[in-house]
Amino acid sequence: MSLTTLISEEQLQNRVREIGAQITADYPDGTLYLIGILKGACFFLADLARNIERDAFIDFMAISSYGAEKTSSGEVRIIKDIDISLEGADVLIVEDIIDSGVTLNYLTNLLQARKPRSVRIAALLDKPERRKRHVDVAYVGFRIPDEFVVGYGLDYAERYRNLKEVCILDPDA
Repeated sequence: MSLTTLISEEQLQNRVREIGAQITADYPDGTLYLIGILKGACFFLADLARNIERDAFIDFMAISSYGAEKTSSGEVRIIKDIDISLEGADVLIVEDIIDSGVTLNYLTNLLQARKPRSVRIAALLDKPERRKRHVDVAYVGFRIPDEFVVGYGLDYAERYRNLKEVCILDPDA
């Protein structure tokens, strides 16, 4: 397998700082929940939370639509739900990558049914040409080509999450 750097550690950290500043400006008051989608978003969520200059609560959900495959099955399963009430709060779903949009479309509808004040999405990476379902993404780190990427939380068979940069994985190399 071969790895080629797509987004450097410095580029990642600079963009996360910019997104954190924008979120701080967009949510000056009220209750803000950052809902990280496990496992991939954990690195992005941690860095993003440290760059938001206001109080924010953090919780996690684990959702699967991939199983052991590289492409979405289209069937979404909640493996771990949040432990908090969202009623009247601003909710920011923090995701590592948006691909087909199936999972985030489902999740956004699910969380909106819990009566928050707002539900928005912050995604580190976006592959818009792969979209099967519409999702409105408020904060995007980087739009990337249709390549299989790993690092900074993204994995291939649970490997490569701990890379400090985002890399293209070529399993045939």
